[in-house]
Amino acid sequence: MSSLSLAVRDSSTMLRRNLLHARRYPSLTLNLLLTPIMLLLLFVYIFGDVMSAGIGSGGADRSEYIAYLVPGLLLMTIGSTTIGTAVSVSTDMTEGIIARFRTMAIHRGSVLIGHVIGSVLQCIASVVLVGAVAVAIGFRSTNATALEWLAAFGLLVLFALALTWIAVGMGLISPNAEAASNNAMPMILLPLLSSTFVPVDAMPGWFQPIAEYQPFTPAIETLRGLLLGTEIGHNGWIAVAWCLGLAVLGYFWSASKFNRDPK
Repeated sequence: MSSLSLAVRDSSTMLRRNLLHARRYPSLTLNLLLTPIMLLLLFVYIFGDVMSAGIGSGGADRSEYIAYLVPGLLLMTIGSTTIGTAVSVSTDMTEGIIARFRTMAIHRGSVLIGHVIGSVLQCIASVVLVGAVAVAIGFRSTNATALEWLAAFGLLVLFALALTWIAVGMGLISPNAEAASNNAMPMILLPLLSSTFVPVDAMPGWFQPIAEYQPFTPAIETLRGLLLGTEIGHNGWIAVAWCLGLAVLGYFWSASKFNRDPK
């Protein structure tokens, strides 16, 4: 069997393993998924009229704020889901299963590849679920073309891939699952400090650079432009650059930590 065939076979096996774990122990994924859903319902039904009056044309129209809010929460869903990846990787590293895998005739990188692909699939499933809730409470994207929908899906997948590799690295450096969960908390905190809930221009001047110069804001603005027809500007290229940069950084970081022989 060629090296490529061996890598594909072993990665598929590890992917099935991680999906089985997610199915048997869904509590972690569900707990992380509840955060964006609860924020969606909270901001729409409690703050929706006030927020829409502040960012819209001055009238209290909750539907306008739903349209503004959903793209950011879809990306926040990806961030929260990848925390489970960090916890899962850390658990594998600390419970001895990785040491067992090192003694077996399997492709070394298949363990991480299985985690990454499994996490991306879980991210997309979580995005679909949150999107379904958003549609149920009134979100509509009637002006987006098929090409724009495809581009939006591609951005979500690329963003999930980038954050997953970072989460894998965080899991590898964590001594236990609790530390991995804490290390990955920026995945949830950064969306809260972005343009998810209010425009960057509406924030205090000293805070605007924090919201603007981070990966979530340009990705959110790009997704809004694709789904709602708002101006994307330079945010599209910046979002793609962030995704590619984080994916490459996370990959090399994770590979170097994983390939290091245990002490």
